[in-house]
Amino acid sequence: MTQTEPYLPRHLVTELEEAVASARVVNLIGPRQVGKTTLVRDLFGHGRFITLDDAAILSAIEADPEGQFASLMQELGPAPLIIDEAQRSKKLALTIKKVVDTDRRKGQFVLTGSSNVFTTTDVADSLAGRMRTLKLWPLSVTEIKSAPVSRLVDWGMQKQPHLSQISEPEPLTRGDYIDLILAGGFPETRTLPLRSRQRGYRDYIDAVVERDVADITPVRKPDALRILIDQMAARTAQEINTSALAKLTKLQRVTVDQYLDILMRLSMLTKLGAWTSGEGKREIKQPKYHFVDSGIACALRRFTDTSFDIDNTPQALGGLLESFVVGELQRALPLQDADYRMYHWRSADQREIDILIDGGNHLVNIEVKASATVSSDDFKHLQWFVKDGPGRGKTCTGLVFYLGREKLSFGGGNYALPVSALWSEITL
Repeated sequence: MTQTEPYLPRHLVTELEEAVASARVVNLIGPRQVGKTTLVRDLFGHGRFITLDDAAILSAIEADPEGQFASLMQELGPAPLIIDEAQRSKKLALTIKKVVDTDRRKGQFVLTGSSNVFTTTDVADSLAGRMRTLKLWPLSVTEIKSAPVSRLVDWGMQKQPHLSQISEPEPLTRGDYIDLILAGGFPETRTLPLRSRQRGYRDYIDAVVERDVADITPVRKPDALRILIDQMAARTAQEINTSALAKLTKLQRVTVDQYLDILMRLSMLTKLGAWTSGEGKREIKQPKYHFVDSGIACALRRFTDTSFDIDNTPQALGGLLESFVVGELQRALPLQDADYRMYHWRSADQREIDILIDGGNHLVNIEVKASATVSSDDFKHLQWFVKDGPGRGKTCTGLVFYLGREKLSFGGGNYALPVSALWSEITL
C-alpha cells in the first residue's frame, strides 16, 4: 500500500471473522497484490505471521513441516498461525490436516495465497467441515468509495422490487465509467498515472506467468501462455472456442484447456457457465469467460481514455463494461442474504442474456448496454425469455444496465438502471 493511498476497508472482513470463529482452517485465496496480506495483518494483529516468500522459512518447513508447526503452535496460544503465500509449500496441506485432525480448536490457521493449497482431492475431502475457503477479489467500486455492500441482487430477488428502494445512483458520464474501467481494482496500482499504471499491470502479468503459474504446474511454453492471456483480454465477455485459440497460440487444445484452468485458479479469469432449463436442444452450453480485472485487460490492450472514441474502437467498450458489471456482481454475491449462482444464457437462434443470476424459482436476468440511452427494444430478449422461453413458470426480474442516469421501469418486472446503481445504497 503506498503512503498516499489510504487503507480501504474490505467487505470480506465480516465473512473472514465468521470463518475464523467457525472453522479450524481458513483459506483466503485471490490474485497477488490484491490486499490479502494487508487484510489479515489488519484483522489478526495478535497472530503469528510467517511468509513462505522467505526462502529460509520455506526451506525449514519443507525439511521438517511437523517439527516446525509443533514449535510455532506451542508459541501461539489461542491466536491463529497466519501463513502467507501458502501455495509455495508442497507439504503444507498434509501437515495442516494432521494438526487439525487431533486439535478441534477453531481458528488455528489462516492461510493466504494466489491459489488453493488444498488441491489434492483426498486432503480437501478430509477437511470438509473443518476448513472455509474465501476469495478476495480486486477492489469493488463500493469498497473504493467506502460504500456499504451492494444489495442489488437481493433487491432483484424480491417479489415486487421498487425503484424507490434504490438511492439515487451516482450521476456519472461515459468518461467517468471509462476511467473506472481503466483504473481496475488493485489497491497499489489503480491510483497511479495511466502510463505508470499500465506498465505496472503488464509487469504484474509477467510476475504471474513467471512465479504463480509454476506453483500450480510447470509450464513448458510460458511465451505461449502470455499470448493466450493477451488473447483472453481481447475476448473478455465472449464464449470461447478453444480449438480456434489452440491454432492461434500454436498449442494443443488440451493445453489451452489446462492453461485456462490455471488462469481461473489464479483468479485472472472467471467463467460463467451456460444456464440450462432442461430444454437442451434450444440452448447453447458453451461457457463465457471474463477477465477479472478491467484495468489489467485495458493495459494488455494498450487502451487509454481516447481508445473508445467514435473514430477509434468504441465497440471495445461493450465487452469491458459487461466484464466490469460481472466483477461488481461477483464481489457482492457471497454477501447477499441467500446463495445465488451466476450464469449466462444463449439460445440456438441467437437470443441471449448477458448475466443470469439463479435464485431457485426466481431469476434476475441482466443485459449490459454501453450506451447512455435505453428503449423497450433493449428488453426484447428478457421479455421473450419469460413469456415464451425457458423462464416460463419462474419469477423473473429483468435489468438493463446502461450509461445513463435515470432509474426507469419498463413494466412486467423489467427495469433500466445506471451502472452506478451497483454501488447505490439499497433499503430492503
